[in-house]
Amino acid sequence: MEHIVKKRWVTGSDSEIDFYDLLRLTRQYVQKGAKVFIGSDSFISQQKVCFASAVCLHGGEEGGRYFFYKDFVPKSHYSQLVTRITEETRRSVEIACLFMDEYKFDPSSIELHLDVSPFGSNNGTSKYSDMLKGYVQGFGVDYRLKPDAWASQTIADKHSK
Repeated sequence: MEHIVKKRWVTGSDSEIDFYDLLRLTRQYVQKGAKVFIGSDSFISQQKVCFASAVCLHGGEEGGRYFFYKDFVPKSHYSQLVTRITEETRRSVEIACLFMDEYKFDPSSIELHLDVSPFGSNNGTSKYSDMLKGYVQGFGVDYRLKPDAWASQTIADKHSK
């Protein structure tokens, strides 16, 4: 699997951006009071699954902006909902851990948005919410579930289609 730094990152206005430029902008936004919201989503087509992960900057003095990357993998690897939704969460955690561990971002400046419904809401993903919440909590970052998970539900979803 290709390292996050080497992925083809794109801005919300559809321009490629180098990961280190993305990192520099993220630091600037956080220093001015913004938070980093990370979310991933997937979309299944005939032969493949498209995973899209988004890093969204919002709050503080600068307004908002976002960046994303996409990966395409064989459908056979993620044909089950539980494996796909777990992979979405893993991808978001991977980005958060890179920011915290290698680039020393404070965990309180990061929030993960999981594309899962709360437990008991009788949706396809709700039975996995406790498992995925526990997974994310183990990394020390805040999280949001649907309907408050806009980084995954709106931004990443838009780019996974």
